[in-house]
Amino acid sequence: MATVLDSHRPRRISFMLGTLVLAGALLVGLVFGTRLGLLMLVGAALGISLYHAAFGFTAAWRVFISERRGRGLRAQMVMLAIAVVLFFPALGAGSLWGQEVSGFVAPIGVSVVVGAFLFGIGMQLGGGCASGTLFTAGGGNARMVITLLFFIVGSLIGTAHFSWWMEWPAFAPVSLVHTFGAGGGIAASLALFTAIAALTMLMERRRHGRLEEAPRANLGQGRWLTGPWPLLLGAVALALLNFATLALAGRPWGITSAFALWGAKAFELLGGDVSQWGYWQSPANAAALESSVWSDITTVMNVGIILGAMVAATLAGRFAPTLRIPLGSVLAAVIGGLLLGYGARLAFGCNIGAYFSGIASGSLHGWVWLVAGFAGNMLGLRLRPLFFDRPPGDRTRAKTS
Repeated sequence: MATVLDSHRPRRISFMLGTLVLAGALLVGLVFGTRLGLLMLVGAALGISLYHAAFGFTAAWRVFISERRGRGLRAQMVMLAIAVVLFFPALGAGSLWGQEVSGFVAPIGVSVVVGAFLFGIGMQLGGGCASGTLFTAGGGNARMVITLLFFIVGSLIGTAHFSWWMEWPAFAPVSLVHTFGAGGGIAASLALFTAIAALTMLMERRRHGRLEEAPRANLGQGRWLTGPWPLLLGAVALALLNFATLALAGRPWGITSAFALWGAKAFELLGGDVSQWGYWQSPANAAALESSVWSDITTVMNVGIILGAMVAATLAGRFAPTLRIPLGSVLAAVIGGLLLGYGARLAFGCNIGAYFSGIASGSLHGWVWLVAGFAGNMLGLRLRPLFFDRPPGDRTRAKTS
């Protein structure tokens, strides 16, 4: 009897967590508006998708750099292709189903290049990107909780230095949607995605002689609940859920602005004052600082991602946190988290807000972020042996970071 009860325990925990997500979404919706409540559910769906598909930007880039295996990068190109096809017409029209919409379009300057490069280093040391940190922490990875905490600290420090970085040279924001129109922007973007995917295939075949076969995934008999999912299914899900975010929030999916807000709120609870910092003097950021954290779209979605990943991990029977973390790994998580947070503020976003949603918005800064962030990953990969015993291309570690 004990065995039967133990086998049903993960499902009971999943049911409790799922109930918590629904209750939280209902409460947020009642207090702050229906759209915000729905966005918490979108966040939960993102967490489930990220976890079950093991859709990690960090691992995909590490495996390509070290082993020339490009399956993960090609999945990202599929995700981006779907996103621009959905986003560009809506952004060109300025509205979507009665909701005004706008993209993440930012200037291109020194801060973006430096910030994305630092973020790239942090990805390999911290063991994850912004989305990866959230879903792996929610999935029970205790080390990633350390990365998340210092991600928040780094974000706060980034807001303190934000005005200084904004004084460095920068070009005006460039939008492919406004420059070429929705159709032209889609054509240009798809050509770039195709070129990147073709390059990964060429390099992979040159190194290994053939392309890596994707593991077969059976989604029958409820396996879609317990996972794992095919990587491409994760790519499609993330693109569709980002589009749902655009429809509900009026802007794309972002993550790290909430980390800066959490850090500022905590700092003020300890007696600090951030209101005079340049970052917090913009109308939107000042309003967020003065309002309840639960009225912040990014916060609500981030909480949804963490809870969704918890649901997915318990359904898969893999929620088993451990505090036995090597000292070198802890140190890498601290340094990586600080670089992730600081870099994201300088670069107007992370792998989600700047890379995924930036490119989906048609912003040229998203492409600059991709190049600089990838270069940072290359350096971060060289630094990993200073902290980790396993070789940087280890595939077992890649699955969790």
